[in-house]
Amino acid sequence: MKRKHFAVKNAALICSTLAAGFTIYTFFLAPARPPETLEYLPDTTASTIELIRTARAADTGSELIKKSLDKNGHKIIRYDFSGETVGAPPKSFAAAVGNWLIGMDGDNKVLVVDGRSWRRGVPAAGLADKARALYGERYAEFLDNVKAYAYYPFAVATGIDNFQNGRISFRFKAIAGRIDQGAGILFDLKPNGDYYALRANPLENNLVLWRYKHGRRSSVTWVRNVNTPSRVWHTLTLTVKGNTIKGAVNGKHYLTSRLPEPISGRVGVWTKADSVVYFDDYTVTM
Repeated sequence: MKRKHFAVKNAALICSTLAAGFTIYTFFLAPARPPETLEYLPDTTASTIELIRTARAADTGSELIKKSLDKNGHKIIRYDFSGETVGAPPKSFAAAVGNWLIGMDGDNKVLVVDGRSWRRGVPAAGLADKARALYGERYAEFLDNVKAYAYYPFAVATGIDNFQNGRISFRFKAIAGRIDQGAGILFDLKPNGDYYALRANPLENNLVLWRYKHGRRSSVTWVRNVNTPSRVWHTLTLTVKGNTIKGAVNGKHYLTSRLPEPISGRVGVWTKADSVVYFDDYTVTM
């Protein structure tokens, strides 16, 4: 009788352990179930395909960028996506990794990275042609590194060949993402695919300066307690002077770092894994 009771207790313990293990796997490891609706696409009778077909053929990336000078003669380049086509890939940004589209937030057009269909990261459609347009004969080297970073979707701003000193800012609103909800400024993007990214994250409430070099990621500076709640608009700002980097969120300075070398390269937007994030008012002053 005792043996039978002991066997029953063991069986119950094994079952409870397996159930707990399954719960842990489901919560921490199993792929997150993405939101079912694409809320950034307008609820109209026109399908996404129709929206894409109505895009004006004359539009090019350069025609969608607004340029001006500030009072000190510095060049200001602004991307507000108002001239882009909802439901279509952006023309003012070249998507390298991930699913990037133009969507709506209320009555405002925004750039959207949609990680709902993310599966270990995949290069964006037509990447080879985009890489060739960005880097000419060195595009093959760029492609190799991009594939190594396929966990991290990013898109490159057109019209800016070499950012060295100045300020980059954008507004962002994290919508969804169980693995991550990253919103970052990509900068110092080299022809071989190396770059830096200044990233805010509503799931972690921190601000991190990451470096990506030769297929490896490392943190340069990490600041905790930077509150950026999901589904609220925030502003992320990067200031570069030589090799000194400063980062601010919603106008408050949080981060200062000195890099080994001065900055010189292309810029863009960055995120991670299954993030669904809206971006707007991407502005570069240099």
